[in-house]
Amino acid sequence: MQHIVVTVNGIEHSDGQVAAHTTTLDWLRARGLTGAKEGCAEGECGACSVLVAVPADDGGTTWTAVNACLLPVAGLDGQEVVTAEGLGTPDAPHPVQAALAAGGGSQCGYCTPGFACSMAAEFYRLGRAGGTTTDAAASARPEHPDHDHGPNGFDLHALAGNLCRCTGYRPIRDAAYSLGAPDDADPLAARRAHPAPPARATDVEHDGERFVRPGGLDEALRMLRDEPDATVVAGSTDWGVEVNLRGRRTPLTVAIEHLPELREVRVDDSAIEVGAALSLSEAERRLDGRVPLLDALFPQFASPLIRNRATIGGNLGTASPIGDAAPALLALEARLLLVSADGEREVDLAEYFTGYRQTVRRPDELIRAIRIPLPLANLAAFHKVAKRRYDDISSVAVGFAIDLGDDGTVAAARIGLGGVAATPIRARATEAALTGRRWDLETVRDAASVLGDEGTPMSDHRASAEYRALMLNRALLKLYRSTAREEVHA
Repeated sequence: MQHIVVTVNGIEHSDGQVAAHTTTLDWLRARGLTGAKEGCAEGECGACSVLVAVPADDGGTTWTAVNACLLPVAGLDGQEVVTAEGLGTPDAPHPVQAALAAGGGSQCGYCTPGFACSMAAEFYRLGRAGGTTTDAAASARPEHPDHDHGPNGFDLHALAGNLCRCTGYRPIRDAAYSLGAPDDADPLAARRAHPAPPARATDVEHDGERFVRPGGLDEALRMLRDEPDATVVAGSTDWGVEVNLRGRRTPLTVAIEHLPELREVRVDDSAIEVGAALSLSEAERRLDGRVPLLDALFPQFASPLIRNRATIGGNLGTASPIGDAAPALLALEARLLLVSADGEREVDLAEYFTGYRQTVRRPDELIRAIRIPLPLANLAAFHKVAKRRYDDISSVAVGFAIDLGDDGTVAAARIGLGGVAATPIRARATEAALTGRRWDLETVRDAASVLGDEGTPMSDHRASAEYRALMLNRALLKLYRSTAREEVHA
């Protein structure tokens, strides 16, 4: 019987009794590592946060915080994990743990280990070898003006996926802002200079469930052709919820997130191509500001803990009408490259969705990449309406890509909508109402009234149909307000 091997806090653990649905959280706790907790079991609270060693762009290692409650432990075969217990000890606490304790950043302590792991990931991001925290902050990843940064460069948004239930956030923030650079003797800091473990082929079976990480794309496609009922996972941020909250089980799970053919970014004069298995965090870093509309999307897409695992291909593959990526990509007129053992085909994203959680993608096909045509529109924005500013499901999401001519006329308009129909849709009537007219208040008000009637919004626990329609109307006015010199009132 095959075993998985996972290195946890520097110690190798071999296990031949792992079912495909076994989460990293449950597996760790069964081994006495109970710092990580289950709070929500769907990736919203962060009480389960741990660190995973992932490849850095420079060939070294990045310590990345993830939700252990969503990640199948079989997917960590051959990988390295650090839990809160592995950061420090009672006699020699980690700098993050010491700062939280000194600042009163913990009361009941339930959520504190998760905070410590997310904070440690940002601590190591900032304090790269040979630089101060502030120096590293300038280049380690894109910075967002609406994020709160401390005097040490710490981006408080790194903790957006961690919800404390009792302490209050001021002492946690103060602890984060008090951190300096990692010490030269810090073993986790030193580990970053060495390569992360490479992904390896995995094939384990237990209790009627098989988990496979194919050795290459061709093998994966042959498996999907021969096993059309297989469940495909990448970041597992959606599948993990199905497993935890709905008790979903599957005889065969195929993991594709490490396939190199699905992880490329290509740029030429006609298009930008983004690999479907890149996590949102990786895509943001590798695109490096080339697509402003996606730059507006990324910080509003769930939390860093989710973005460190969730993939663009997965968000489109689930075909959820409230997935945040689809409205932005519809506005960008994106096309999907679908690949199977029989070859590859290209599909317009606007024609990809056929019904509620239904698409034209066949069971034997994978989304290989998302292709965004160039040039891009010169006015772009992503508006998300949700009950919480971050880490929440959208009630309405709107992607705008508008080409304004030198004379102030709308040469072309593309608007993608989410949350207002059974599928993500293009706001075709509103696009037509804008195109060819001057970009002024009269045009925008006329088009906004059309946008409010797009789709077939419904009432649910997130918002009423009337509220959704009103938010659509206001979204276009909000966009115009950002470009207008005169004061604009709704």
